[in-house]
Amino acid sequence: MNKQISFKEAVTILILMLVMLGWGVIGFGLSPQIPVLTVIALLIFWLQIRGFEWEEVMKGISQGISTAIVPIFIFLLIGTLIAVWIQAGIIPSLMVLGFHMISSHFFVPSVFLVCSLVGLAIGSCFTTVSTVGIALFGMGSTLGINPALTAGAIISGAVFGDKMSPLSDSTNLASAVSETDLFDHIKNMMWSTIPAFIGSLLFFFFLGQSNKATSLAGIAAVESSLRQNFSVSFWAALPIILMFACAWKKVPAIQTLFANIFLSVAMIFVQNPGFKMQKLATLIESGYVSNSGNKTIDALLTRGGISSMMGTVSLIIMTLALGGILMHLGIIDSAMKPLVEHLKKPGRLILTTIMTGIGINLFVGEQYLSVILPANAFKPAYKRIGLAPLALSRVLEDGGSVINYLIPWGVAGSFVASALGVPVLDFLPFTMFSLLSPVFSILSGFTGIGLKWKQEKVA
Repeated sequence: MNKQISFKEAVTILILMLVMLGWGVIGFGLSPQIPVLTVIALLIFWLQIRGFEWEEVMKGISQGISTAIVPIFIFLLIGTLIAVWIQAGIIPSLMVLGFHMISSHFFVPSVFLVCSLVGLAIGSCFTTVSTVGIALFGMGSTLGINPALTAGAIISGAVFGDKMSPLSDSTNLASAVSETDLFDHIKNMMWSTIPAFIGSLLFFFFLGQSNKATSLAGIAAVESSLRQNFSVSFWAALPIILMFACAWKKVPAIQTLFANIFLSVAMIFVQNPGFKMQKLATLIESGYVSNSGNKTIDALLTRGGISSMMGTVSLIIMTLALGGILMHLGIIDSAMKPLVEHLKKPGRLILTTIMTGIGINLFVGEQYLSVILPANAFKPAYKRIGLAPLALSRVLEDGGSVINYLIPWGVAGSFVASALGVPVLDFLPFTMFSLLSPVFSILSGFTGIGLKWKQEKVA
């Protein structure tokens, strides 16, 4: 039996997968795990009918999951970090500080700016969202602002910071796979990133005006409750300073998280010498449970712990298993290769590269694969028409890494949705930076503005 998968067959499989995933998540409102698991089961069944060896299927699953070991461990550490940050008063202190620094008149755009700066300094969207983002989200809820709008501003700022930071894994990845200098890559991204940033800021500014009459009357009660139930002080800045220092020293993420967790645990015992080890173990495993008596605070600060990340971990394992099957058996490769041969104009090439990155995010749900696969598939086409590697590296970010936050079954999308407690489809229309980035990148391709060529255009 012929086991070579044709272009039409591969495209049909991917389209059917997309329909099933969208039907399950959007149509029936199911959690992403169920549709993804169903797709995996049907794909395996089809591969068996086509005569593929079970060992090859298992090899694809193993290769896909193996790439998730480090991210899964990082997610578990972030769950722990959230719990100890709440217990130590870090996140409550950030909330109190924010109450005094951010005006309700311009709350939404200021959230976007604050998260942009923090993300730029730290180089991690996940960390920005799960720490400062949670604190700002709590403020927004207290002010009565639409949670989806607040989440969109938080994620937009964090994604901008992550994208433009030299400390970001995804930024370094895009630079590496396209064979460009990191800082040249960051500089060149400004052609699409700055317009997307300005457009997002204007969007949040005008949309945020609907909250200009919001009363701050409820803030005093929330702040008083926070001070009564948590240790709110300037010492809360220590873990944040440590995180910034580790980021600038390029300390690996796992080491940075461990150091921050240890410091936060030490602060817990300093603040409360009678704190029991058994209680600490429960905190790390199950998260912090707020019993302040204030419903807003209890809803926002009952979170964290290793167990809170298990839903995300299960989704990561399943999506990467699916991606491993699609890659190892050549389904994605068969669907993309024929496209490259017919792309001879920069506008069409960039548009196709971005759509491919978006498609891989939809089909596979993995941020890094949405960068790596289009890079390998389209690099020859960029060389053939004379575009510089910088043109490719920018497109990989605009159509790959920033889009994963908009995919309900994507690793990044499911993580931020879990951290903030807002479904992806709710905050998607407000995550303006991720929506605008590919638009300006496509415009650059068709207009030639900011488009980098090697030396001269090839006819």
